[in-house]
Amino acid sequence: MPYVNKPRPYKKEYEQQKTRGEHDNRMERQRGRRKLDKEMPDGNGNGKADAREGKDVAHVKALDKGGSNKNGLRIQSVAKNRSFKRDSKGNLVSEVSKKERSK
Repeated sequence: MPYVNKPRPYKKEYEQQKTRGEHDNRMERQRGRRKLDKEMPDGNGNGKADAREGKDVAHVKALDKGGSNKNGLRIQSVAKNRSFKRDSKGNLVSEVSKKERSK
């Protein structure tokens, strides 16, 4: 437990996220979700589009590879969207999942 005797430095962590570019990518993902929620019908009124319930909003070109919301968004299952090959630093190596490669 790293922060037993001192409080966690949230402000410092936030600044580090901004310098690494994580903040910008998170904002891009949020804008994409909000855009789809606004465009698609919401039958049960919980603020989330019905087609997005239990699914992920994926970018056609991954943010790690220089993509944005302008390149397009799609709704995918959680397993398909989160199963990409990554290197030791966590960067995206391939946009083709193991399931798609085996087909």
